[in-house]
Amino acid sequence: MVEPATATQAAAPAVPQLKDELDIVIPTIRNLDFLEMWRPFFKPYHLIIVQDGDPSKTIKVPDGFDYELYNRNDINRILGPKASCISFKDSACRCFGYLVSKKKYIFTIDDDCFVAKDPSGKAINALEQHIKNLLSPSTPFFFNTLYDPFREGADFVRGYPFSLREGVPTAVSHGLWLNIPDYDAPTQLVKPLERNTRFVDAVLTIPKGTLFPMCGMNLAFDRELIGPAMYFGLMGDGQPIGRYDDMWAGWCTKVICDHLGLGVKTGLPYIFHSKASNPFVNLRKEYKGIFWQEEIIPFFQQAVLPKDCTTVQKCYIELAKQVKDKLSKVDPYFDKLAEAMVTWIEAWDELNPTGASVPNGKTA
Repeated sequence: MVEPATATQAAAPAVPQLKDELDIVIPTIRNLDFLEMWRPFFKPYHLIIVQDGDPSKTIKVPDGFDYELYNRNDINRILGPKASCISFKDSACRCFGYLVSKKKYIFTIDDDCFVAKDPSGKAINALEQHIKNLLSPSTPFFFNTLYDPFREGADFVRGYPFSLREGVPTAVSHGLWLNIPDYDAPTQLVKPLERNTRFVDAVLTIPKGTLFPMCGMNLAFDRELIGPAMYFGLMGDGQPIGRYDDMWAGWCTKVICDHLGLGVKTGLPYIFHSKASNPFVNLRKEYKGIFWQEEIIPFFQQAVLPKDCTTVQKCYIELAKQVKDKLSKVDPYFDKLAEAMVTWIEAWDELNPTGASVPNGKTA
């Protein structure tokens, strides 16, 4: 049995807040009352709120938060014709917040995600754990059976090559959820009452060459390392598919991280996902994707980036070319998506030259 910590044991090193280096991006269509429960954890940080849907609707934000609020009118004003790459009536609009941020790190969360509690009943500071993940190296080239060797109380196990123990920079921290699982519509329909109550106290690096279904509701990343790849695609209004935005970004990001020697971690932290979306509405959004993913996944598994792709932007433009060349046979939508991927990179480079500043939305 593992003994609990005692007062005589050395305290764990403090986790830096990074309050001047991290933005919190929240997509929403409603008042942000949920922020009240996050106040103890989010108060020091700057929020970038991306309002989806009707721009004439007033979104209320609780007092005391430092935030910018952007709606569709702001997106059109700032990006001009390039605004076409930002999804409408879909949570994929959140990636506009990644464009206008000027911080090194991003944490993004959905407005139906509440503070979870660990098995001891203690409130989980999700942001603190994401920061831990991002500030410690990843080990994508050789799996450590004790999971993350950089956690307190862990290390590399016997047989782990010493030449790989330094690890690589962590680009993405992918958190999980208690209560409502992140299921697709068919699984929702056959398991309507299922809830996730299992808390697994573990973080692991996703191995090189392995894809994963990234969920955007509890996600952090190093914007300087991988930001241009975090495009959530063309989804929602006017598009034949929805609810694949975060997964598309995850597949692109993982291929690029593998190519550039960057790491992706998953596991802790947990949030409490408070409500299940309508499975019939979800099925209407997902049904083409359910078929298409059987072609999309092999495409990403087989994607190879040339050696001269040495930046995220170059990698992403090359992926856009391959999407156009190889996935357009699946559906003409992928031609449009490939063009939007290029537009996204153009918008990124336009808004993010060295020393650039971005016109604000409504600032608190």
